Amino acid sequence: MRLSAQRFTAMLLLLFCTSGVAQADRYEEAIQSFDSATETDRFFRTAYGYALFPTIGKGGIGIGGAYGKGRVYRQGEHVGDVSMTQLTMGVQFGGQAYSQIIFFEDARAFEIFTSGNFEFSAQATAVAITAGISAEANTGGGVSAGASGGRNDATARHAGYRKGMAVFTIARGGLMYEATIGGQKFSYEPLAAP
Repeated sequence: MRLSAQRFTAMLLLLFCTSGVAQADRYEEAIQSFDSATETDRFFRTAYGYALFPTIGKGGIGIGGAYGKGRVYRQGEHVGDVSMTQLTMGVQFGGQAYSQIIFFEDARAFEIFTSGNFEFSAQATAVAITAGISAEANTGGGVSAGASGGRNDATARHAGYRKGMAVFTIARGGLMYEATIGGQKFSYEPLAAP
C-alpha cells in the first residue's frame, strides 16, 4: 500500500501535535530513563542544569522535520520552557519518536542555551531500520551525543561535555531510515516571575 504525501504529512503533523499529551508523566518517565542509564546518571549529580524533551517527533520523505517541547532546569529547578524544531533534507523515510536531554556543564553553557534562540550546527544522524533501535547521533557542532535501543535499556556512548554541553537520546519507537543533514533550533522562554 502506497502512502500518499498528503496522508504522510497529516500523520507527521498528528505525531507532532500529540507529542505534548500527558507531558507531566512523560517528564518523570524521561528523567527516570536517563537517570537509570549508566553513563548519564552522573550528569544529574554534577550538571549545572539541563533541558529535557520527553518526546520529540521526527519524520520525513526526502524533506523532513522534527519538533518537541521541553523544560529547562537549573540546579534541579524548572526555570523555563523550550521548543525544538528541525528541518532535514536528504535521504530519509519514515517516522520516529525519541526523548532527548541536553546537560549544561556550567553557568556559561546554560546562559548560551537560554539566551533566546540557540542552534546546534549541522548534524549527521543515522537511525537503524529496526523499530526502536537508534544508532549513534553526531551533532557536528562539537556536542557529544549518544543513543540507545529503548527507554528501558538506555546506555550512552561518548559521555562527556563538549563546549559545555552533552546530548543524549533514547529511542521511544518508530521506523525511520535516514542519512540527513540539518540543525536543531531551540527557542527558550523563561517562566514568569511569581
